[in-house]
Amino acid sequence: MVGRQHVSAWRPQVAGVVEVFHAHFTEHAYPMHVHDVWTLLIVDDGAVRYDLDRHERGTPGDTVSLLPPQVPHNGSPATSSGFRKRVLYLDLTQLDETFIGPAVDGPDLVDPLLRRRVAQLHSALAEGGDALEAQSRLALISERLRGHLRPHPVGGPSTPERGVAHGLRDLLDERLFGGVTLDEAAALLHTHPAHLVRAFSGTFGIAPHQYLTARRVERARRLLLDGRSAAEAATASGFYDQAHLSRHFRRHVGTTPGRYARGGTARA
Repeated sequence: MVGRQHVSAWRPQVAGVVEVFHAHFTEHAYPMHVHDVWTLLIVDDGAVRYDLDRHERGTPGDTVSLLPPQVPHNGSPATSSGFRKRVLYLDLTQLDETFIGPAVDGPDLVDPLLRRRVAQLHSALAEGGDALEAQSRLALISERLRGHLRPHPVGGPSTPERGVAHGLRDLLDERLFGGVTLDEAAALLHTHPAHLVRAFSGTFGIAPHQYLTARRVERARRLLLDGRSAAEAATASGFYDQAHLSRHFRRHVGTTPGRYARGGTARA
């Protein structure tokens, strides 16, 4: 008898992420298999046991597991209640083949910050519409993974550069409605995507995607008070659609665009 299970999977429009996979399994056991991409796994409930390179491993809830491409592994529940997991399949633009060996030696990473960032990326990908947020979070995750697998890089630590940060802010202001991908911004500013995110966050105390969203919400507020509909304000402010605006508007303003607009009309 097959145990209770739930699976969802999709391919996000974010370069570097091949697939997002969420699953709840109670009895299902994976046979030995391989992937041609990286498997970045967090377990939200229960635990998974697996064999990798003839060594038994496990993924309790406080770890992030990184299984390398082309290395056989299996997987099965380690508890009677099964497990709930979230997986990102990352292509080799995020981690190249030189990291496969270190990942085989130490695939399970106890790093609360990394785990939190992976969970935040899952949330961003599930909500959709915030490509810059997802790209920024992915860049920081990939950088931190490289730090685990190559803990002593050559050269000193990089520091936030005000020129780079201000350059990105100018670019975000210029592309407020159309947006800009992280890779495009990094190419235009001649720096690495992860360094760009760190420089901006270190200089302004806010992540690039948060800055862009806040600017768009401010634009939508003005349009709503000018009498534009929520759907019009969403499009004119650079949001994907009205639902996308509403989600962020409530977070930033504490109410829905419709209620905000009605309040503004009453005050007029």
